[in-house]
Amino acid sequence: MAEAILALNAGSSSIKFGLFAAPLGAADPATIATGEIEAIHTAPHLMIVDAAGATLLERRWPAEPVGHDELLEALLDWVDHHLGDRTLGAVGHRIVHGGAQFVAPVMLTNDVVVALEALTPLAPLHQPLGLAPVRALGRVRPQLPQIACFDTAFHHALMPPVSRYALPRAYEALGIRRYGFHGLSYEFIARRLAEISPHLAARRTVVAHLGSGASLCAMRDGRSLDTTMGFSALDGLVMGTRSGAIDPGILLYLLQSEGMSVKAVEHLLYHQSGLLGVSGISSDMRTLLASAEPHAREAVELFVFHIARETAAMANTLGGIEALVFTGGIGEHAEEIRARVGEQLHWLGVAIDPAANSDHAARIDALESRVEVRIMATNEELTIARHVTNIIGATA
Repeated sequence: MAEAILALNAGSSSIKFGLFAAPLGAADPATIATGEIEAIHTAPHLMIVDAAGATLLERRWPAEPVGHDELLEALLDWVDHHLGDRTLGAVGHRIVHGGAQFVAPVMLTNDVVVALEALTPLAPLHQPLGLAPVRALGRVRPQLPQIACFDTAFHHALMPPVSRYALPRAYEALGIRRYGFHGLSYEFIARRLAEISPHLAARRTVVAHLGSGASLCAMRDGRSLDTTMGFSALDGLVMGTRSGAIDPGILLYLLQSEGMSVKAVEHLLYHQSGLLGVSGISSDMRTLLASAEPHAREAVELFVFHIARETAAMANTLGGIEALVFTGGIGEHAEEIRARVGEQLHWLGVAIDPAANSDHAARIDALESRVEVRIMATNEELTIARHVTNIIGATA
């Protein structure tokens, strides 16, 4: 079996990664290092820290074009040096969309990559970003096995009516259905809940993955029963620069009456809307919470309103709510957002303890709360490493 695994999580301007020691027996992959290559398109910055958070490497490139090949080669050179006599056995990738075909992690061959590229219209912002490192590694390390792990896979068992749109059935046959996303994060949380307590995992739970991308998942017994994102990662909650759910009539209006092109509407929905569009200031929740500008407050208010409203919808699917979990960058760190969501969900039995919430405690529900409320750090890279371990072990 491979002695080390590299997990890559590519975003619009950064690549987060984790380097893991392959486990022995039933143990989990052990974290060797984590890091990020940020500002890829402007002035790339590579930072690597060990499991305790101590800096192992920091490197900057000048403000000129640097390709994925050069950046990943620099990372792999460091990995080779740091591992010493050990070997890097495989690389796992977060791929946002697996479509109807890919419902479990898979070894990346050229045919698979071509099939995943064909899904780009379903995730035009994310699919190319996830596949760019795959292509780059294929050039700089062609013999290194690569495995795709899909954000849609956790939701693949969603069934009608949850999965269905009210369109002619011929379109459903073409693959137009609700897929759901953030699955690697939800998979991690589901497993963590089971580790804490089988009783907790069996509860009717809504998980709020809140970050620049945001969604909710209704889960019970480790399974996804409903989620706010649908056919694309545009659906559902208000996000950093994405609109979330929107009346399709607005899109028709923009195309027909405002004369906007399809590309212009796509750019509007993915890059100019959400918190940024409403506030006119920033897509960063920290900036908005610190601002006294009325539009910043209104953007935050809309964000919270949609979380609360969609949590109620998830509770309806579950037939009630017994646990609420906050995760993701905003969910884990923004106490004001958690408090305001809790206030709007008081009618559902949610009550958040102010002191515990301020301390970012693992459990923040008040004594009178009928719903258990937790803050849980997610770890998509560890989820990827687990899947890579299973596939490499099965093919060894």
